[in-house]
Amino acid sequence: MAYIGGTWKIPILLSLRQGPVRYGDLKKAIPHISDKMLFTQLRELESKNMLTKHTFTEKPPRVEYQLTEKAQNAFPVIELLEAYGVFLMKEAQQPLPTKK
Repeated sequence: MAYIGGTWKIPILLSLRQGPVRYGDLKKAIPHISDKMLFTQLRELESKNMLTKHTFTEKPPRVEYQLTEKAQNAFPVIELLEAYGVFLMKEAQQPLPTKK
Protein backbone atom coordinates (compact mmCIF):
# COMPACT_ATOMS: atom_id res chain seq x y z
CA MET A 1 0.00 0.00 0.00
CA ALA A 2 3.02 2.29 0.35
CA TYR A 3 3.14 2.41 -3.46
CA ILE A 4 -0.54 3.00 -4.29
CA GLY A 5 -2.12 4.02 -0.98
CA GLY A 6 -3.49 7.44 -0.14
CA THR A 7 -6.11 9.67 -1.66
CA TRP A 8 -4.43 10.60 -4.93
CA LYS A 9 -2.13 7.84 -6.18
CA ILE A 10 -4.81 5.55 -7.61
CA PRO A 11 -6.61 8.38 -9.46
CA ILE A 12 -3.26 9.44 -10.93
CA LEU A 13 -2.43 5.91 -12.03
CA LEU A 14 -5.89 5.48 -13.55
CA SER A 15 -5.50 8.76 -15.44
CA LEU A 16 -2.26 7.47 -16.96
CA ARG A 17 -3.63 4.04 -17.85
CA GLN A 18 -4.30 4.83 -21.52
CA GLY A 19 -0.84 6.25 -22.22
CA PRO A 20 1.35 9.30 -21.65
CA VAL A 21 -0.41 12.38 -20.24
CA ARG A 22 0.74 15.97 -19.81
CA TYR A 23 0.66 17.65 -16.40
CA GLY A 24 -2.20 20.01 -17.29
CA ASP A 25 -4.33 17.14 -18.57
CA LEU A 26 -3.69 15.21 -15.36
CA LYS A 27 -4.80 18.23 -13.35
CA LYS A 28 -8.04 18.44 -15.35
CA ALA A 29 -8.67 14.67 -15.06
CA ILE A 30 -8.45 14.62 -11.25
CA PRO A 31 -11.03 16.93 -9.65
CA HIS A 32 -10.14 18.75 -6.42
CA ILE A 33 -6.40 18.00 -6.47
CA SER A 34 -4.19 21.02 -5.83
CA ASP A 35 -1.10 21.76 -7.91
CA LYS A 36 1.12 21.16 -4.88
CA MET A 37 -0.47 17.80 -4.12
CA LEU A 38 -0.33 16.64 -7.75
CA PHE A 39 3.32 17.65 -8.02
CA THR A 40 4.15 15.90 -4.72
CA GLN A 41 2.34 12.69 -5.66
CA LEU A 42 3.95 12.60 -9.12
CA ARG A 43 7.37 12.97 -7.50
CA GLU A 44 6.61 10.13 -5.06
CA LEU A 45 5.39 7.83 -7.83
CA GLU A 46 8.45 8.69 -9.89
CA SER A 47 10.80 7.95 -6.97
CA LYS A 48 9.13 4.54 -6.54
CA ASN A 49 9.62 3.79 -10.25
CA MET A 50 5.86 3.74 -10.85
CA LEU A 51 6.03 6.38 -13.58
CA THR A 52 8.48 8.14 -15.81
CA LYS A 53 8.68 11.81 -16.63
CA HIS A 54 9.70 12.85 -20.12
CA THR A 55 10.65 16.48 -20.67
CA PHE A 56 10.65 17.69 -24.27
CA THR A 57 13.22 20.32 -25.21
CA GLU A 58 10.92 22.85 -26.80
CA LYS A 59 9.52 26.23 -25.90
CA PRO A 60 7.43 26.30 -23.84
CA PRO A 61 8.74 23.10 -22.19
CA ARG A 62 6.39 20.14 -22.39
CA VAL A 63 6.34 17.33 -19.81
CA GLU A 64 4.59 13.97 -20.12
CA TYR A 65 4.15 11.28 -17.52
CA GLN A 66 3.88 7.59 -18.36
CA LEU A 67 3.37 4.43 -16.31
CA THR A 68 6.16 1.91 -15.86
CA GLU A 69 5.70 -1.85 -15.95
CA LYS A 70 5.70 -1.83 -12.13
CA ALA A 71 2.66 0.48 -12.18
CA GLN A 72 0.92 -1.56 -14.87
CA ASN A 73 1.21 -4.60 -12.60
CA ALA A 74 -0.75 -2.75 -9.88
CA PHE A 75 -3.97 -2.62 -11.91
CA PRO A 76 -5.26 -6.09 -10.94
CA VAL A 77 -4.99 -5.02 -7.28
CA ILE A 78 -6.65 -1.66 -7.99
CA GLU A 79 -9.52 -3.44 -9.75
CA LEU A 80 -10.00 -5.75 -6.73
CA LEU A 81 -10.09 -2.74 -4.41
CA GLU A 82 -12.67 -1.10 -6.67
CA ALA A 83 -14.83 -4.24 -6.71
CA TYR A 84 -14.68 -4.47 -2.93
CA GLY A 85 -15.62 -0.79 -2.61
CA VAL A 86 -18.64 -1.34 -4.89
CA PHE A 87 -19.65 -4.34 -2.76
CA LEU A 88 -19.46 -2.27 0.43
CA MET A 89 -21.45 0.59 -1.11
CA LYS A 90 -24.19 -1.78 -2.29
CA GLU A 91 -24.30 -3.42 1.14
CA ALA A 92 -24.72 0.02 2.74
CA GLN A 93 -27.30 0.91 0.06
CA GLN A 94 -25.30 3.94 -1.04
CA PRO A 95 -25.48 5.23 -4.60
CA LEU A 96 -22.55 4.21 -6.76
CA PRO A 97 -20.48 6.96 -8.33
CA THR A 98 -20.85 7.39 -12.07
CA LYS A 99 -17.81 6.83 -14.27
CA LYS A 100 -16.61 9.50 -16.66
